[in-house]
Amino acid sequence: MASGSRYERCLESGFSRWSDGDTADCPGRSHDHMNDPVWKKYLTDWNEGLGVVYERFVLNDYLDQLVDRYQIQTVLEAPLYGMAGVSGINSVRLAERGCAVTLIDTVAERLKGVKKIWARLELPATFLYHRNFERLPFPDNSFDLAWEWAGLWHLPNAEALLKELARVSRQLVFVAMPNNIQIGYLLRKYVIDRDFFPTVDERWVQMGRIKKTLNAAGVEFIDEGVLDVPPWPDTVMPAAEVLKRLGIKSQKLNAQFTGEQWRWNTMAYYLGEQPELRDKVMKYAWLDHAPIPWQLKSIWAHHRYVLGLVRL
Repeated sequence: MASGSRYERCLESGFSRWSDGDTADCPGRSHDHMNDPVWKKYLTDWNEGLGVVYERFVLNDYLDQLVDRYQIQTVLEAPLYGMAGVSGINSVRLAERGCAVTLIDTVAERLKGVKKIWARLELPATFLYHRNFERLPFPDNSFDLAWEWAGLWHLPNAEALLKELARVSRQLVFVAMPNNIQIGYLLRKYVIDRDFFPTVDERWVQMGRIKKTLNAAGVEFIDEGVLDVPPWPDTVMPAAEVLKRLGIKSQKLNAQFTGEQWRWNTMAYYLGEQPELRDKVMKYAWLDHAPIPWQLKSIWAHHRYVLGLVRL
């Protein structure tokens, strides 16, 4: 990558689109506070949007399968940051299942906010501020599951992090990244969100690169495929913002996708305030559940994943 690229400048300033800082050269400011990174808003505003809530429930189902099949008891998520919306709650379902969860973040302020969220949920977890993902502060074979979701392209050295996940796991490594061949990804990259892509390292959405790195670190693959295949495209932004960027001016559509009637809040489900939310959202999961090869789903699926066993 050329010296002085926007990606390098964003890393030097500690910033990426969904990450931990802001510069004039790096996009990702919130709509309400132009000087704040996007993640800051969602530490207190839990209205994530339908797409993110759906993504969480589909992921939770897969994590449930892993716990049931492999009797997982100890979990490391590193980094905790990758998915849009509320930071640090990807592993909530694992904690609900009784797993001992450890979360790592590079941003002290964000980690503090994540701790408050978990305290509100009354779930135990270990929170660790650690900036160097090239060396995680754990002995070899410390966790049953080491995993990350959509965070690799924000890191200055994703290859090192993958090797570390393999080192500290004694059983499973699970990695998922945005699917770069699906229609929504291409729509974002070339039409509605072009400023985002110079701020990340797109090499790490290539599943072949991820698998090669993990295999060299002693991981044998036991499952791979796609997750998060709803009937809408992957835009990673509110529907109203998509309409705006596409130049579609419709008061009816805008009203449909804004206001109190269009609120989607995973935390409300976890807190027992909206117990019906899962059923309301998962009615859209017919593509995820369709008994067809994942390769066919990949033209629409939002994420690809790989699961491996560590060779001890």
